[in-house]
Amino acid sequence: VGLHQRGFWRPESLLDTDRFTLTFPSWCRRTHQDCRALWKHEAVQKHLETLSKEYQQVSQLLKADSGSDFDQRTLKKRCADLAPIAAAFQEIKASEREVQELEAMCRELDSRDEKQLLELALEEKETLDKKTNMLCRKLFKLLVPKEKYDGSHVILEVTAGRTTGGDICQQFTKEMFEMYQSYAEYKRWTFDIVNYTPAEIGGLHHAAAHISGADVYRHLKYEGGTHRVQRIPETGLSSRMQRIHTGTMAVIVLPQPQEVDVKVDPKDLRVDTFRAKGAGGQHVNKTDSAVRIVHLPTGLAVECQQERSQQINKEIALRTLRAKLFQQIIDKQLSQEQRARKLQLGTRAQSERIRTYNFTQDRVTDHRISHDARNIKEILNGKEALDQLINRLLEFAEIEAVTEYLENLQALEGGGC
Repeated sequence: VGLHQRGFWRPESLLDTDRFTLTFPSWCRRTHQDCRALWKHEAVQKHLETLSKEYQQVSQLLKADSGSDFDQRTLKKRCADLAPIAAAFQEIKASEREVQELEAMCRELDSRDEKQLLELALEEKETLDKKTNMLCRKLFKLLVPKEKYDGSHVILEVTAGRTTGGDICQQFTKEMFEMYQSYAEYKRWTFDIVNYTPAEIGGLHHAAAHISGADVYRHLKYEGGTHRVQRIPETGLSSRMQRIHTGTMAVIVLPQPQEVDVKVDPKDLRVDTFRAKGAGGQHVNKTDSAVRIVHLPTGLAVECQQERSQQINKEIALRTLRAKLFQQIIDKQLSQEQRARKLQLGTRAQSERIRTYNFTQDRVTDHRISHDARNIKEILNGKEALDQLINRLLEFAEIEAVTEYLENLQALEGGGC
């Protein structure tokens, strides 16, 4: 008897969203649900109960050791997928029971003699609440399907915008590039600069880097977009008059799987060489080591000028070009699948402002999740403060993915598909 006839077999993944057109649920937008609040949602509880029962059924069938080798392999895979979810589900249930017992005890502890005991009970309850919140997030990480390119290395590019304020954009672009460089060091990633075009007044026009390491794209994929800065220039008339200037810079994050299978016909390329500019030693102004490659069919152009060897610069530029061409394929796939996540840069519209850095108020605002963070200097240091902001985005995206799935699941069960 095939697994599909046993009443629980489903070939799709736990949260297979590819079939659905996803929109961010209005109820979640209105109430800004966190992991704990989402856990209490009726649809979540029902879905987890179903998965937990399925895990028990699969475990029993494995113990019975019946069916073909194919059935056994499929059961083992399904069991491995369900086991951590069922375990986390039971852990949260147990934690909630402990909290309920403590709350019942606290209601009875109201005399002065029991004040110390009450304080201890409240401290334990707070610890259990934190544990439950952590378990809820762990559970939703297990439920949310991993994005296809989350484990990929990336090409990160920064480009200064234009403003009437002079050098404010270039200076901010330099600070942002250095922030990501520090963040890569903080995460123990490898940060290789492939292009660096400084501005004459100490800022940065454009730069690109290849970042490799564990889950680089997962952490940086929501950094792509337009970043706005509001500050008083350090020099000039505006600084004396305390006038705030506004500028922008753009970040592009391109996933680069280790094997990018994009064929590039040499006939479609125009390769130019020129003398490198900026830091790098005396050789930069004496040899035509810098390379610019233009992909004629698409008009895409990439540069590399960081190495002494023209051949190495050419290889790096070709790798970057393939990543950009590969990104066009990804964008086309995302468009075809109609996956319009609110946080995802599926649109990759650089005109969309994603974050504002207000120096006068010492505040960083992420407009996508309506979140304000303080201490700009700590964030620009690219360490713990930036990591906290990025993890908050990831948590919001995980909740969004689960709520989107459940909304569509309810629609399907109600005959909406």
